[in-house]
Amino acid sequence: MLTPRLARVAVPIIVGALALTACGSKKESSSGGSGTHIVKIGMIAPLTGSLSALGLGMKNSADLAINQANAAGKIKGWKIEFDPQDDTGDANTGGAAAAKLASDNQVAGVVGTLQSSIALQAAPQLNKQNIVMVSPANTNPSLTQGQNYLKTKSRPFASYFRVATTDLIQGAFAADYAYNTLHAKTVYLVNDKLVYGQGLNEAFGNEFKKKGGRVLATDFVTGGQKEFGSLVSKVKQAKPDLVYYGGQFPEGAPFSKQLTSAGVKAAFMGGDGLVDKSFVTTLGVQTANDYATNVGAAVEDLPAAADYVKAYKDAGYKDAFSAYGPNTYDATNTIINALAKVLPGKSSIDATVLKAVESAVQGTDFAGITGKVAFDQYGDTTNRIITMYKVEGGDFKKVVTGTFSG
Repeated sequence: MLTPRLARVAVPIIVGALALTACGSKKESSSGGSGTHIVKIGMIAPLTGSLSALGLGMKNSADLAINQANAAGKIKGWKIEFDPQDDTGDANTGGAAAAKLASDNQVAGVVGTLQSSIALQAAPQLNKQNIVMVSPANTNPSLTQGQNYLKTKSRPFASYFRVATTDLIQGAFAADYAYNTLHAKTVYLVNDKLVYGQGLNEAFGNEFKKKGGRVLATDFVTGGQKEFGSLVSKVKQAKPDLVYYGGQFPEGAPFSKQLTSAGVKAAFMGGDGLVDKSFVTTLGVQTANDYATNVGAAVEDLPAAADYVKAYKDAGYKDAFSAYGPNTYDATNTIINALAKVLPGKSSIDATVLKAVESAVQGTDFAGITGKVAFDQYGDTTNRIITMYKVEGGDFKKVVTGTFSG
């Protein structure tokens, strides 16, 4: 029997009045008219603000997958509606978005989030309602393996999955490349004090030290910061071979530019949060000694992605699919495939259906456009491919693709 979700959603105090306003009144009906039932797939992503270039590519890619599924009649007797929510890159706003989606009886899956810090707000709320959440971008290990993941792994959210590999792989891959290919022996670590940036710094630093490298210092920036004079002076004085940055491109790009302007010769490297053309545009140069890893293989190396790229272009989206578009397309199809297994013959979405969808997602095994899509016992992708990029020709260009095995 369907239990109204609004009564069962424990909205954190931190979300406050915003969540209460966002929840509104829930819809009781699952019917779309003419004998077709409605199921919703939600999204939580930054659709406005400094990270919107990434979020809009995610939104469009999910929209594309949903439109294709509806056109093909993928879920017999059901039509999918898309409900994207804007988290603006803010954890509290993301928590409010999760509360709204969790209270809607027609929502059976959520794609997102972009940022791990926002996922930590959203995942608990969706998990309480057994609503699957599949992230195309979260990389912090604690989301799937628990806060004590370096010692004992324990899955905190049964309904949470991701198609992006963790920073335990990404950070270590970057450290291996920095030490063995760039021959960096000293590094200055900097992060944005968010879950993603801190975790990436930790993973990189641990592996770099194992290789024989030396971490000179760990320092911090804040969200929205644009001037880094004091930090640049400290880095210049330390004379590292490499500056490794854990954070996003809105702060990372001007930081790198100011390091170069100050005469710092160190290479600059970061993770997937840097991989957007906006980073290169801010640098204002065609080629730079700047590197960044991204999860998965480069789109041009994925034959299966060609149809996606063409369909995205043909759909007329004005925004580029950006770094996480292909992953989002696969994440959305993961949910769609699960719904196609569970919903035919059903007339409503209750707790039993949602648990069946969760089980179907756990058993996912299909050839996506980014490679094989499947999950381990923690909800992590089994695809551990990472690509290293370098700023060349006015964009990020692939240097090498591989994985890290220790």
